[in-house]
Order: sequence, then structure tokens, then C-alpha cells
Amino acid sequence: MILFPAIDIRGGKCVRLIQGDYDQEVVYNDSPTDMAKEWQRQGAEFIHVVDLDGAKTGDSLNREAIEKIAKAVQVPVQVGGGIRSMEIVDSHIANGVSRVIIGTAAIQDKQFLKEAVEKYGAKIAVSIDARNGFVATDGWTETSEVKAVDLLAELVEVGVETVVYTDIAKDGMLQGPNFQELKVMNDASTIDIIASGGVSTEEDIHKLREMNMYGAIIGKALYEGKLSLEKVLEESK
Repeated sequence: MILFPAIDIRGGKCVRLIQGDYDQEVVYNDSPTDMAKEWQRQGAEFIHVVDLDGAKTGDSLNREAIEKIAKAVQVPVQVGGGIRSMEIVDSHIANGVSRVIIGTAAIQDKQFLKEAVEKYGAKIAVSIDARNGFVATDGWTETSEVKAVDLLAELVEVGVETVVYTDIAKDGMLQGPNFQELKVMNDASTIDIIASGGVSTEEDIHKLREMNMYGAIIGKALYEGKLSLEKVLEESK
């Protein structure tokens, strides 16, 4: 299972939000690039980057900061947040990003998602952010009437190979992932599922491994010192 340290960028800085609330922000580092280098030093094999401004506005406002990260590290970088046009997808991939994660547009613009998958294949992932099993959009500010598991079935048809699944209620709370929903999602298709939201103990990671998850994103637990990336990676060898 791949462990993805998360770098959430807002206003060019590395921050964390609680449950996606833009009014509850903590700045952890003024330089996302330095943060990425530190995660690489600690052994990260893949880095997860979110453009929080982009997620809210639909415009890739932190593109420059993301490009700097992709060029500064030797490990692959995946990026999500505000990716709602082929121009943004093309730009990220041209700038060295290994995988681009489409969120809101996967629901609101099926044609765009199809085009992106046809052009870039496995380099396109989809982010399913759910609240009580229903998909949330627009930087988690809106909840749709689409069930997460139904969206997953549609993504199989399109040819999507990787999904980042976030349970919003768990995000930034350090209370563990929603294992029940993750199991439903993982059992529902052959798509690789990356667990996101609430991963905060070695026991969480162990349990996700036992569930045969493809990956897990760790954010706040690393920044708050509750988990050591070096240690959990060492123990998984």
C-alpha cells in the first residue's frame, strides 16, 4: 500500500483545513516545495498535493507552486483541486505532475472526464468526496444527490483506474477513516482506491493494508506529529 503525505496549498502556503472548512485553517509551512522535499527525505514514494484555492474557485491558482514541487522532487506527484478543463490537465502534466485528480468536474462534466481519460489513461484519477455516502462538490461546499458507490460504477465504464475516496466527516479530525464506507467502495469495483480522511494511527494504516487498499493519504497526523512517515514506512518494509 502506498502512503501519500499530503500537501494542501492555499495562498501559496502549506496548510490544513478541518473538515474542509476554509475558516478553520492552520499554516504549517510557508514553502510547499520545502515540505515536499522533506517528505521525500523521509522516504515518501508518492506525494499528494491539493490546490485548495482551485477546489473552491475552479481555477488553478497555485499552478506555479505545484510546478515547483514537481520539479523539486524525484518522486511522483499527484495533484487535485480545481481541475475542470483540459487546459489545466495539460498544463499540470506538461509541468511534471504524474497524476491529475479530477473532482467536481467528474460529476458535472462527464465529457471532460472522458476526454481526459482517453488522452492520458492512468494519469487521470477521480476524487470522490462523500458526506453520509453522497458525493460532495465545489470544495465540499455542496452535497449532490449522487451516491458515491453509484459514481464509482460510472467511473469503471469511463476507464478510470484510480479513485481517491474522502469521507468529509473524518477529514482533519484524527479519528480514523470510515472503514465501513471504504470497504463498500473497495469491494464494489476493480478500481484502485486511495483512502483519505482521518488516517491518524499506525493501527489505521495496518487495518487499511489488511483491507487491501491501494493507498492511503496522511495529512494532519503527520503535521501534528501523531505519525512519523519515516517510522511507518520503515515498519511496512
